[in-house]
Amino acid sequence: MKAVVFPGQGAQRRGMGRELFDAYPELTDEASEVLGYSLRTLCLDDPHRQLGRTEYTQPALFVVGALAHRQWRERTGDEPAFLAGHSLGEYCALHAAGAFDFATGLRLVQRRGALMAQAQGGGMAAVVGVDAARLRELLDEGGFAGLTVANDNAPQQKVVSGATATVDALVTYLDARDVRCVRLNVSGAFHSPLMRQAQRDFAHFADGFTLGDPATPVIANATARPYVPGWTARTLVDQIVRPVRWTESVHHLLDQGVTDFVELGGRVLGRLIDQIRSAPRPVARPGAPAALADTPAALPDTPAAALGSPVFRRRMGVRHAYAVGGMYRGIASAEMVVRLGQQRMLGFLGTGGLPLPEVEQGVKEVQHGLADGQPYGVNVLADHDDPAAERALVDLLMRHGVPVIEASAFMQMTPALVLYRARGLRRGADGRTACDHRIVAKVSRPEVAEQFMAPAPGPLLERLRRENALTDEQAELARTVPMSHDITVEADSGGHTDGGVATVLMPAMLQLRQRAQDRYGYDEPICTGLAGGLGTPAAVAAAFMLGADYVLTGSINQCTVESGISNEVKDMLEDVGIADTAYAPAGDMFEFGAKVQVLRKGVFFPTRANRLFSLYSHHDGLDEIPEKTRSLLERTYFGKSVEEVWDEVRAYLRSQGRDADIARADADPKQKMALVFRWYFFHSTRLAMNGDGTGKVNYQVQTGPALGAFNQWAEGTELASWRHRHVDRIGLRLLDGAAEHIVTACRHWRDTLGVPRA
Repeated sequence: MKAVVFPGQGAQRRGMGRELFDAYPELTDEASEVLGYSLRTLCLDDPHRQLGRTEYTQPALFVVGALAHRQWRERTGDEPAFLAGHSLGEYCALHAAGAFDFATGLRLVQRRGALMAQAQGGGMAAVVGVDAARLRELLDEGGFAGLTVANDNAPQQKVVSGATATVDALVTYLDARDVRCVRLNVSGAFHSPLMRQAQRDFAHFADGFTLGDPATPVIANATARPYVPGWTARTLVDQIVRPVRWTESVHHLLDQGVTDFVELGGRVLGRLIDQIRSAPRPVARPGAPAALADTPAALPDTPAAALGSPVFRRRMGVRHAYAVGGMYRGIASAEMVVRLGQQRMLGFLGTGGLPLPEVEQGVKEVQHGLADGQPYGVNVLADHDDPAAERALVDLLMRHGVPVIEASAFMQMTPALVLYRARGLRRGADGRTACDHRIVAKVSRPEVAEQFMAPAPGPLLERLRRENALTDEQAELARTVPMSHDITVEADSGGHTDGGVATVLMPAMLQLRQRAQDRYGYDEPICTGLAGGLGTPAAVAAAFMLGADYVLTGSINQCTVESGISNEVKDMLEDVGIADTAYAPAGDMFEFGAKVQVLRKGVFFPTRANRLFSLYSHHDGLDEIPEKTRSLLERTYFGKSVEEVWDEVRAYLRSQGRDADIARADADPKQKMALVFRWYFFHSTRLAMNGDGTGKVNYQVQTGPALGAFNQWAEGTELASWRHRHVDRIGLRLLDGAAEHIVTACRHWRDTLGVPRA
């Protein structure tokens, strides 16, 4: 069985293509016309020494590869069983397989080369003589957290990408350990997350073309598996930031029975293929999960950094077992997430209640503000009204390469969650399941926790597979890992809450975790964190002593400089005590009676929100509400007539394509009443976010008593004013205090119990 392969950048040489240009003058002229310069002159003479520059190298190699394939096919009459290409060479393979014509491929490659050439601040280095496991050890030992293994060219040849200074430091570090490491002459960190901007720009450009499916199987660099029908453009876009898995690709071809490799357009890949064939393969344990995240955290250098689980720290690429939850409507702002990420702390961008364009802008701001390897995530709030909106949000996050999401307020697994999880699964170089998409699930009920601790539901996987949203391999791998490796147990907290008690919930959840581990045999452990009520070092210490692998804070962070809520609300929150909150209905789950915890000091919102739910419970429609009560609602709650509120609601639903909801409300007076009352919850949140002083008594501010405890603890310190509170400093102060609290308590009990000192 035969496979035709095409080399990538690095195979160029002056004089290449002479015979091909003579054999195909019309195509050579067409290429020069598309490019705007003489391709023959560039390749044969290179008078301006441009052939080694990315924007010229890539089009030249594509043309030479495409013409070489045409000549080979005409001379031999052969049709290979498979095609593959290394990086740029993948475009030659796709053209040879009929996915696009010559001119289309050349235009795509020209744009790709130009975008990659524009990338600045990054670099690459080839590492020779060590295998993948040893290279990973060296990167970990040296603290090179920001580097990506961008090319797995052969068992003893890898290429790493990352920030220029980090790559330079790696060369020095490896040279001192007698490991050959050669800096490559490129301007960017190709095939790494630092190429995200080029990826986004190329995706926009590729949208202007219709790309077909390859008629002959083409092995994709990003997956080491054949292209999936309908995914040609998407896979090429992903290739810019995803590593080139060449060793795995060759292994796959060998496993399919390929015995003969024909290299066209260069003489580079033959040597690599020989090395791959002759080297022993790593032994993979059946069903073994992925290794932990490719980006390791620094080793603990303080007592605070040693708290919690090293598995969680390594998995998330963080220095501390600490996270900040994604608060509603961007209160957990891009600025907040960036500040945390720069300190190697995990923050989740708040997206609940925001339109997709605002979410996309926030994601872009976070990615722009963080360097390669710095951690971040995005919150996904369950949308019980509009599953299509939930799916659109997840599609957006996958399109932008978001690596971690925080799943909040979910009662069951949804197609969108399963899609995100499964789409990020692949088989690693060692044969184990690698996870590119992580879900941190926030739960407060055991039955929901069990769903996240289990693999994705089979029916949902089958449904997504039938929709061609998942590959067979992704669906298969999704049955071997839990929906979430990281479960945040949410005790009584601000916002959505079941009012759970940490000392009751945490032991029960740890028992569920052990059952899941025993039942499914996960080798990569599930980590269990704790949230809710964490406003002081003592509370954080208690969480870790209960067995938490990490802690997640919420309420205390909205009274900070980085919070997206208005300064007027921050001024109010700064004076909150532990008894200044109350429970109110949750606007997004109004009819179900779900609760949120909110500020009550200085506002009427909790009283009025509960009054609305009482009216909804006792009446079947707006017309049944007594006129005096209805007038009060219009005058003090809504600030406008019920009819005007309904007009706004109807206009919004229509703008979202939810005409069916309007029809249901017109046919069901109680449903219409629910929608009108829900408007008040949106209105009250908007007033608080904007700091509208005229509507202050109606502010809805979701917060818990942890903020009151924090205020009391911070009294008399530099953190007393929110204008001096920064999310990273708060986290570090809490962790340092928690570590000190634990050490002091241990010493006390050691002395009390008479345990001998070491």
